[in-house]
Amino acid sequence: MSTSERETTGGIFEQLAERDHEQLVFCYDEITGLKAIIGIHDTTLGPALGGCRMWRYASEADAIRDVLRLSRGMTYKAAAAGLNLGGGKAVIIGDSKTDKSEMLFRSYGRFVQGVGGRYITAEDVGTSVRDMEWVRMETDYVVGISRALGGSGDPSPVTAFGTFQGIRAALKWSTGNDSLHGRTVAIQGLGHVGYHLVKLVTEAGARAVVADIFEDAIQRVIIDFANMVDVVPPAEIHAAACDVFAPCALGAVINDDTIPQLKCQIVCGSANNILADEDKHARALEQKGILYAPDYVVNAGGLINVANELEGYNHERALQQAGGIYDITTQIFQIARTEETTTVQAANALAERRITGAGKLRDRFVSRRPARMMRNMRTDI
Repeated sequence: MSTSERETTGGIFEQLAERDHEQLVFCYDEITGLKAIIGIHDTTLGPALGGCRMWRYASEADAIRDVLRLSRGMTYKAAAAGLNLGGGKAVIIGDSKTDKSEMLFRSYGRFVQGVGGRYITAEDVGTSVRDMEWVRMETDYVVGISRALGGSGDPSPVTAFGTFQGIRAALKWSTGNDSLHGRTVAIQGLGHVGYHLVKLVTEAGARAVVADIFEDAIQRVIIDFANMVDVVPPAEIHAAACDVFAPCALGAVINDDTIPQLKCQIVCGSANNILADEDKHARALEQKGILYAPDYVVNAGGLINVANELEGYNHERALQQAGGIYDITTQIFQIARTEETTTVQAANALAERRITGAGKLRDRFVSRRPARMMRNMRTDI
């Protein structure tokens, strides 16, 4: 092994150790051109579940960093949501517009099958339900397929419903009343989740201030919710006067520039990584008197939705479980108050304590089983 190869290997193991990852699987198929990486962060609570992202990474190192970061985030999301699942993620290196093929995804499915159930895949950025149906031809360890094939279909309505429950919990915590009647919710991004969130808040009696970079998304909302929405330019949505600011598009929208302009009591949205700097900006919001509902907690409805496929999908059950985000969010607020910390740190603590508790339980059983197994083996011999 050359010096450069040793350095690369050492660097990867250092990254695994730094983030407490269990496994990194490199998948290569010359025939289909597949270059994929599966990251399994933690399986203490159960098999790792997370989507497969297809992206043109600038380098393999960037792909590794992304899969490690994303898989760790899925561990915390599943743990905080109360699911018996661990955190995993996969990335396929390639252009989702030009490099997709049935055989590429079937090849990826074979690698997923080879992991033996430790990782369950699903759609993510750059992949679709159709792609997962190709994956399903080669493995049982895939969710997020169409309703026609027994899957859950589009997770957006359940993601929006969970975010809506987070908003209600935050209103209850900050005002003593979780009703949205007469409230104003500013929603940034009117994609699948944002659109459904507009529907939920307006049906609950709130007025929605909305923004999106795509005119067709704006027009759809205007037509469907004509008298309950106001449109503002995308660059101004964060500064809208409102009770709740709900980012449902890009991450890092709460940052040094936007925080001084916020005119809301609550930040609660479905976008991932809403805070540009998790610790710094969580404290900045707290100092400004703004309650922050951690994004990976309130947007867990999508994960809850696809996880239901593992038991045989039932939409009403998925909605009921997503409704539990209300109580989980409230619990996080209570931890933050009791322990005098930010809501982000409280959410992380909730997830970590659940994982630690399950790990101790598992260790107690594991510590006894090997001895019995060894005795049996010696007897057999």
